[in-house]
Amino acid sequence: MGNILPLPIVLGMASTSYMATSIYLLRNPMARHKGSPRMRQIALIAHRGGAGEGYENTILAFKKAVDIGTGMLELDVHLTKDGEVVVAHDFMLKRLTGVDKNIRDLNLAQLPVLKQNVPIDFCPGQVFCDMSVGEEERKFPTLGLVLREFPHTQVNIDLKDKNDVLVDRVNQIIVENSAEDRCVWGNFSASTTELCYSTNPRIGLLFSSLQFMKLYLMFYTGLLPFVDIKETHLEIPMPSVFLDEKFRSKDGNVGLAKMSPWILRLIDWLLMSPQLFLHLEKRGVTTYLWVLNNEDQFERAFNLGVQGVMTDFPRKLKQFLEKKRK
Repeated sequence: MGNILPLPIVLGMASTSYMATSIYLLRNPMARHKGSPRMRQIALIAHRGGAGEGYENTILAFKKAVDIGTGMLELDVHLTKDGEVVVAHDFMLKRLTGVDKNIRDLNLAQLPVLKQNVPIDFCPGQVFCDMSVGEEERKFPTLGLVLREFPHTQVNIDLKDKNDVLVDRVNQIIVENSAEDRCVWGNFSASTTELCYSTNPRIGLLFSSLQFMKLYLMFYTGLLPFVDIKETHLEIPMPSVFLDEKFRSKDGNVGLAKMSPWILRLIDWLLMSPQLFLHLEKRGVTTYLWVLNNEDQFERAFNLGVQGVMTDFPRKLKQFLEKKRK
C-alpha cells in the first residue's frame, strides 16, 4: 500500500501528460491524422461575386471576378416556388429589387430584376450602381448556370433555406456538372449542414454554427488534436471589422455588428488564433475570413495565417496580393 501514489499526484501526472501530448499534436497533427487539402487553397474569394464591383450574385459580377483571377466565388441559394435553385442572398426581395416578396413564393420566371442601386451590406451607406448594365444582366441566375459558366472556378455555396428539397436539388446540380471537387457547401444551421454531408460527403463541407462552437471549445480545452474533423473549410468573420461605427448606424445591416464593441473585441481575441489556423491548415482544412474590404484588414488576415479572404472588392484584394508578392 505504501507504494501507491496519492491521488492528487496521479491526477497531476495525468494532466501534465495530457497537456504535453495535446500541445505536441497541436503542432504536429500529422503524427495522428491524415490530412491534405481536398480543394486547392484560394487566397482571393469574391463575396457574392464582388458586391462592391458588380451587381451581387449575378453572372456579370461573377464574370468580372473570374476574369481578374478570382479563385473562388461565394454565393447563396434559395428554392423558388417551381423548384429552381436560384442564386440570391436575401430570401425577401425588397433590398435587392424593391419588390416586397419572398423568393419561395415566386416561380423563377416571375423573379424581378435587381434594381439599379443595390446597397452593399458590408459597406454601410454605400450602394453599387452601374447605369450601363441593363435589366438582362441584373437577373437572378440559377446555380446550374453559374457552374456551367465557370467550370474551373471553386464555388462556396451557402444554402439559405432549411429545406431538404434544396439540399437534394443542390447536390443534383453539383453532380450533374461534375463539380464535387470544386464546391463547398453548408449553412449556419447544424441540421442543414449535417444533411449536406450525409447526402454527399464528396463535396467540401463548411462548419455549421454548432460545429464551429465545438471546434473552438475543443481547441481551448486541448481536445482538438485528438478529434477527427469532417469539415473541409472554416469560414468565419473577423470581428474587429465591425468596430467601425458605420455598422451601428441606420445603414448597418449586419447582425453581428450590433454587439457592444467590447464584446466584439473579446470575440475577436478568441477567434483570431494563428495557432488554430496553422493546425487546421496542416490537417487540410482551409480557413478564410469574411467580409474584408480594405488593405489594413487584408494585411491583418494574412498575418494571422489564414489561407483566404472573402471580399466585396476582388480587384482591390488582387492588387494587394500582387503588391505583397513583389
